Amino acid sequence: MIGVTGTNGKTTIATLLFKLFSSLGYRSGLISTVQNQIGEKIIAAIHTTPDAVSLNQFLANMYDEGCSHVFMEVSSHAIHQHRVEGLQFNGGIFSNITHDHLDYHKTFDEYIRVKKSFFDSLPSTAFALSNADDKRGSIMLQNTKAKKYLYSLKVLADFKGRIIEDSLLGLELMINDVEVHFRLIGTFNAYNLLAVYGAAVCMGENKEKVLQVLSNTTGPEGRFDYMVSLKEKIVSIVDYAHTPDALLNVLATIRNLRQGQQKIITVVGCGGNRDRTKRPEMAEVACEYSDKIIFTSDNPRNEDPEEIIKEMEKGVPITARKKCISITDRKEAIKTAITLAQKEDIILVAGKGHEKYQEINGVKNHFDDKKVLAEMFQLSGK
Repeated sequence: MIGVTGTNGKTTIATLLFKLFSSLGYRSGLISTVQNQIGEKIIAAIHTTPDAVSLNQFLANMYDEGCSHVFMEVSSHAIHQHRVEGLQFNGGIFSNITHDHLDYHKTFDEYIRVKKSFFDSLPSTAFALSNADDKRGSIMLQNTKAKKYLYSLKVLADFKGRIIEDSLLGLELMINDVEVHFRLIGTFNAYNLLAVYGAAVCMGENKEKVLQVLSNTTGPEGRFDYMVSLKEKIVSIVDYAHTPDALLNVLATIRNLRQGQQKIITVVGCGGNRDRTKRPEMAEVACEYSDKIIFTSDNPRNEDPEEIIKEMEKGVPITARKKCISITDRKEAIKTAITLAQKEDIILVAGKGHEKYQEINGVKNHFDDKKVLAEMFQLSGK
């Protein structure tokens, strides 16, 4: 049983591990934000990490159905609320840590402490794999009894990577002196792939076979999920980025990939009844990396979406005000982005990713960013 924790990348790392080990011939289980899975059977996910009773029921079902491996996201809420208490992990992976969930944890130091406690509880028989390029990466491993390993794109590490090429066709990486092409895109995915490769090697899998399978593996739904319109070749990207750091990673990747006069149009909102401190930060990031920004609703939950947008607008620099629009209706915001887009421009719709709903005043209304984009492209004739 392998647990993945960190602010960003948990879903991708857990999903890639599940797909990798399934391809290597193991019957595996997945517990993630997007979906839970027992072998080929998919079960809808409600939380990143289920409550303790549901989680143990999942694990019992996985055992009964012959699973030998389970890969699961371990959220900070789950650690703090003891949802994973008593479970014996064979390995733990740390992706990164940035500002998130401060509505719950109150301070960033407390958020770090909670994440670290997961590694503190690992036994000496387990492995602990951490991102050496995150300044808290070594802190996570300070008191763990587990065998310590590091992965990195920047410094010497057990699993060292270097980006040779990054394009819409995929990533070309050098991993421990082996050059491999992957279908995933972006520096953030280079880190995710290193974490997956490192974990598989820590579990005793053949290095060459792991890289061979990973090179053909796709990521989870709603993570840098892109399509190109038929007529005007406008690139639209749907991504779950809902923290300032995740949004920065996605937009920085898009900026590196764009060519010529391609403009970046970002549609972004912030969730209601969640960490309010990140709202102006999200807006500031969007302004720095985009040519046009449309602030809109995410999942407003029980808050007034217009008030959420006003809090986001506080992060807009004076020099960027002219390139910002606020449209509360998310569907209308996406439609406007397509209207503004010219041939080969890039539209990012951020925040909801794989979600098929929009939560407003306690009601989950059907809403799918990818589906809305496809419909709007068809209606616009672009």
